[in-house]
Amino acid sequence: MIAALFVQESGIYSTLPDVEIWPERLDARLYRGPFAVVAHPPCQRWGNLGAINYIRHGGVHNRPGNDGGCFASALASVRQWGGVLEHPAGSHAWSTFRLESPTSGRWTRIDMGWTCEVWQSAYGHKANKKTWLYYNGIATPADAKWDRVRASHQVGFQDQRGKDGNKPTLSGREANATPPEFAHYLISLARSARLAAR
Repeated sequence: MIAALFVQESGIYSTLPDVEIWPERLDARLYRGPFAVVAHPPCQRWGNLGAINYIRHGGVHNRPGNDGGCFASALASVRQWGGVLEHPAGSHAWSTFRLESPTSGRWTRIDMGWTCEVWQSAYGHKANKKTWLYYNGIATPADAKWDRVRASHQVGFQDQRGKDGNKPTLSGREANATPPEFAHYLISLARSARLAAR
């Protein structure tokens, strides 16, 4: 079994065998093992847009990094049980939790695991969706698809090339969805972390 933390109730992980899902209603911060994990902690407060929203709207709930301890919990689960954590490239959580920023195109060994940058478009996502991964396990992580596939859509409206240069914008659900092939890759990482530890 693998535990998928901070995932959508009816997303790709709910359709896969031997995966225990922890959607919002179960509160993945309460996960106590024993399975290796694939963790997708919320990212809205960790990116540059989170800081902009805080400036615009204020409120402690909009404060950058205020995710209720979700990232800290996901990181602790990956470190304790093995597995992989996924967050958008450039996430300020990396520096907050003293993770070394990854290099695109390869896994890099750091103090307590491995990091890399992948583009989810290489796995079929409609947007480029540059993503940082943190992996912890005894086994060396298997190579990802390192291709930088130029996607047909974009996430959000932050493209600065002007209206004519923008691509079609994905809905929030489409933007957040994990491509099936990418989910299978992440699950294989989590399984290899645990199998190697036995």
